[in-house]
Amino acid sequence: MAVAGGSGSRMGSDIPKQFLPLGGEPVLMRSISRFVQAVPGIKVITVLPSGQAPRWKELCAEHAFNVPQILVRGGITRYHSVKAALEKVPDGALVAIHDGVRPLVSEELIKAMFAAMEQHRALIPILPMTDTLKSAVPGVPDPDRSALRAVQTPQVFRSEDIKAAYSTLGYTDAFTDDASVAAAAGIPVDFFPGEKYNLKITTPEDLTLAELLLSR
Repeated sequence: MAVAGGSGSRMGSDIPKQFLPLGGEPVLMRSISRFVQAVPGIKVITVLPSGQAPRWKELCAEHAFNVPQILVRGGITRYHSVKAALEKVPDGALVAIHDGVRPLVSEELIKAMFAAMEQHRALIPILPMTDTLKSAVPGVPDPDRSALRAVQTPQVFRSEDIKAAYSTLGYTDAFTDDASVAAAAGIPVDFFPGEKYNLKITTPEDLTLAELLLSR
């Protein structure tokens, strides 16, 4: 599942960030391609902002991107977007929920996470924090860097688990990602080593960095 329902206001562009070109192809197209190449026969569900499906279809035709997809209209939050997309997911499957603007995820990571799901119910890729962290609230101690991790996508779940979690739990601000929804439903979420260059493109600087990494 490629979640690309955001408007990308921080990018400062009239074009949704997932449609911006990266190495000659839309960012979202590159993200989806990584999964298609890593898992032959994978079923793709693409979540798009309201009203953007016609533009996405035009881009797919323009780039001869002939990957079959189920298109879902995004909701008011990521939670609502994912919940809508999960209605299209059958039981007995593995579900990889991925940010559509993480186009540099490697095929190796995807393959390794799918293989590891034989021993897990939910997996999320993480990286250790390397920057010094400071509290912005007076009187609140600085966070312990050693106890924190940066979370990436794809986040992989068994379909019955994650569908049940989203169908039984209502939205709260505490649901910052899909793993937080799963954990609130009592699903054990395990960690998997993430990738340094699996960056999320949210600003023009991120896009510039992604271009440099892709050119290498």
